[in-house]
Amino acid sequence: MSQSTAGPGPARSAQRVVEALESQGVRWVFGVPGAKVDQVYDALLDSGIQLVVCRHEQNAAFMAAAVGRLTGIPGVALVTSGPGTSNLVTGLVTATTEGDPMVALCGAVGRADRLKRTHQTMEAAALLAAVTKWTGEVNAASNVPEAMVNAFRRASVMPRGATALVLPADVLATPTSVQVPEQLPAPSLGPAPAEAIAQAAALIREAEFPVVLAGLRAACTTGTQALHELVRVTELPVVETFQAAGMLGRGNVSHFLGRVGLFRNQPGDVVLDRADVVITIGYDAVEYEPALWNREGERTIIHIDEAEIDVWYRPALELRGDIPDPVTALAGKLSGLVLAPPTRAVVDAERARLAENDIVPEHDDSRGLHPTEVCLRLRELLPDEATVTCDVGSHYIYMARHFRTYHPRSLLFSNGQQTLGVALPWAIAACLVRPEAPVVSVSGDGGFLFSAMELETAVRLGCNLTHVVFNDGTYDMVAFQQVKKYGRTSGVQLGHYDVVRYAEAFGARGHRVTSGQDLAGVLSAALSEPGVSVVDVPVDYRQNLAELAADLQEGVLQ
Repeated sequence: MSQSTAGPGPARSAQRVVEALESQGVRWVFGVPGAKVDQVYDALLDSGIQLVVCRHEQNAAFMAAAVGRLTGIPGVALVTSGPGTSNLVTGLVTATTEGDPMVALCGAVGRADRLKRTHQTMEAAALLAAVTKWTGEVNAASNVPEAMVNAFRRASVMPRGATALVLPADVLATPTSVQVPEQLPAPSLGPAPAEAIAQAAALIREAEFPVVLAGLRAACTTGTQALHELVRVTELPVVETFQAAGMLGRGNVSHFLGRVGLFRNQPGDVVLDRADVVITIGYDAVEYEPALWNREGERTIIHIDEAEIDVWYRPALELRGDIPDPVTALAGKLSGLVLAPPTRAVVDAERARLAENDIVPEHDDSRGLHPTEVCLRLRELLPDEATVTCDVGSHYIYMARHFRTYHPRSLLFSNGQQTLGVALPWAIAACLVRPEAPVVSVSGDGGFLFSAMELETAVRLGCNLTHVVFNDGTYDMVAFQQVKKYGRTSGVQLGHYDVVRYAEAFGARGHRVTSGQDLAGVLSAALSEPGVSVVDVPVDYRQNLAELAADLQEGVLQ
């Protein structure tokens, strides 16, 4: 398709919207069409941007947010007025909470009908403002170009998240001669003050048990490279949050002490509990609230990024700056740092326990496979460059604990909102962004049906992806916590459906695992075939209370 160009004369505002998208480097727009926004859909035909029509606006938002998470460039969702806009809410609040840059473009009734009780009119800006970093409502055609640029700019600046722009239909139809402003890079913060870096280095060198907690805002290429340099010249142990998964590459596995992000019973939690100084790099409290790992409030915290202060999180030092800069500066001042023998003994013991956790216990497969076995087998079959997207449920705890990954943003979780239904839409976006690498999405049988209609989208786009369903017929993550708290369950039992025939109805291939003996063969077949494949894996979660909820701190399941 030909690229649209910004001519010197007037053009309808809908055309300016598309010109702004092109100026921002947008490659895909996800959405569901409608009359109040069809002028933008029409203008997209003359651009080089790929339009991805989805089966639900919520999933369009998930896909746009995934593009933002994977590329750093805001993804775009384009929807119509009324329920087209309100259906975005879950996707927008998930993106905003979890730092994924995206822009939602929402059609609206004409300005003359703005305050009337008429078809699809509503207070769209007020609704969207509650779930975004910033929302604007354009009331003049001449404002469209600058409003578009500002929506992208605000989505891109840390902390990243979703922004929204409400575009009335009559504004989109109105011509304007105002051109799209030139794209400006997001401002750089530069390094933290040298005096603060020196003070932080002194605190770390004087510590008896220093630990790094790597968080989501550092989980990018430059942040990862800076962390690699820090651990290359020191013996600092590193704990990842779920959303920082993969920050430590294969060459740094001796520093890896596991992931934390739910409950408080992992080797990483033990190390954090023993720490006297914690260096948090790009950590966001939404990933793992400080009250769970810093309950006594006694640890000296060096926060690299902008901190959110609460009772349990009061950094002694806050190193503001572009995250890689202070981390690299610290590496230069900490070169040669070694752990004291007692500290090294604790770290070695917890690293050994981390390895022992990957041993699959003896298990009777008659009620389903052990979930640890499924996670480990999948890890064995996938190359390091694979992208794996994980839905929410008991399976996501197992994936976080057992599925090792060695590149940032290659294992994706929703840990801020714990949103059901993200895995398949995220995987579709990953197929577009990373077409050369394998893509796998993982969900429970409950979460799968939140967005399973997008199998049609995946097939239509020609995606190569495999979706694995951990199937037990319940909302088990809710169930085992209810049992822990009340001794019984309520509202968690689901009906069974034929996953294989469901997949085939959309033109995908369906597979079913019947025992541990055929797990590897079925997964291998699904991963090797072109197109979209869905694998139904019966799992047995009866040991969850013993394995996932063991040794919990009081108050964790409130």
